Amino acid sequence: MRKNDLNISSPAEAVSCVKSGDRVFFQGAAMTPNILIDALCDRYKELQEVELFQIHTEGEARYTQDPFKEAFITNSCFVGSNVREAVNSSYGAYIPIFLSEVHLLFRRNILPLDIAFIQVSPPDNHGFCSLGVSVDITLPAVQTAKKIVAQINPNVPRTHGDGIIHLSKIDAAIEVDVPIHAHKLTTPSEIEQQIGKNVAGLVEDGATLQMGIGAIPNVVLDNLMNHKRLGIHTELFSDGILPLVEKGIITGEDKKIKTGKIVTCFAMGSPQLYEFINDNPLVHFKEAAYTNDTSIIRQNPKVTAVNSAIEIDLTGQVCADTIGKYQYSGVGGQMDFIRGASLSEGGKAIIALPSTTNKGISKIVPFLKEGAGVTTTRAHVHYIVTEHGVVNLFGKNLKQRAKALISIAHPDHRESLEKAAFESFY
Repeated sequence: MRKNDLNISSPAEAVSCVKSGDRVFFQGAAMTPNILIDALCDRYKELQEVELFQIHTEGEARYTQDPFKEAFITNSCFVGSNVREAVNSSYGAYIPIFLSEVHLLFRRNILPLDIAFIQVSPPDNHGFCSLGVSVDITLPAVQTAKKIVAQINPNVPRTHGDGIIHLSKIDAAIEVDVPIHAHKLTTPSEIEQQIGKNVAGLVEDGATLQMGIGAIPNVVLDNLMNHKRLGIHTELFSDGILPLVEKGIITGEDKKIKTGKIVTCFAMGSPQLYEFINDNPLVHFKEAAYTNDTSIIRQNPKVTAVNSAIEIDLTGQVCADTIGKYQYSGVGGQMDFIRGASLSEGGKAIIALPSTTNKGISKIVPFLKEGAGVTTTRAHVHYIVTEHGVVNLFGKNLKQRAKALISIAHPDHRESLEKAAFESFY
């Protein structure tokens, strides 16, 4: 089957298959099919209670705004800025779940999908399109959804791995020629630079790295230029790895799982990153059920997982997805990799965060805020890193943990934290 055999239609025609009460999946991150989504929003007057299922998406998310939100319910497994208000209102909801287990909602028919909106590359000579740089939960979605509606875009990188779909599986399609979403690099602050240096000091030669997008991960990578034989097995990556690949520092030669390959389930960065990924057999895109499987992660040597937090209490409980009762992001893959790194031979599970917020409020606290979610339990947490140093809580009792965490808190808050620790632990 070739593209000429596929019924290419207008956006309005392509989304006409959606009915009131349907559950519609949106591919996310850089691959968010915004033209299809906007066409669906244009039908708001004729639809009711259409459930929109997603993780992180990019774009305007008109379905969360007036008057469109009257027709849609946003049900998300992760919360980005474009849907945050909706998820914390009566027009949306958040599902707490490990990224490694989202596929089970589809495959076990817990949340069966009626329709999946995706964005793909043009087909190759055999009729296969690429899911691009977002395979994550998109692969199980297209394998289980009753209908597939695709946005075919020549700017979508063709990726190696499992993220392919044949034209025969696509029920309706449109053709577009627009850039996929990019992530702008930010200049790290002095605090972020120091945190990155502290984290980099924990990375050993031959380590397998997991780290995400943002200033701190990029600073960590910038400080690994003298390392050797590093590997990548992660849920996502961005531009920070490119210099290390070019200099032969990231080789993956010590990895046990897919030796020599960069393994991920999605990526987001600059156009240069997408050029690097396009038709590059070095990079393997797998679904999140694979990349975030603890039993797979732990087989690699010296897995060094770097994640972040909103606040940490004096016993080591990590909140990374809420600000009190307010749902800010999501559980994501933090626990998947914290556990995988902890069980890896020579592995290191790291939580890295500034000691204070931008307003000077301590992120190391006596107790988590009322209603806060515990993303990583105190039994799972190991290394904590701030700009003031590094501590390892593994094997420490509650009093020792409090003392260690206070030592890397901001100096302005140490006295009050010491008082709170004394009241709690005598």
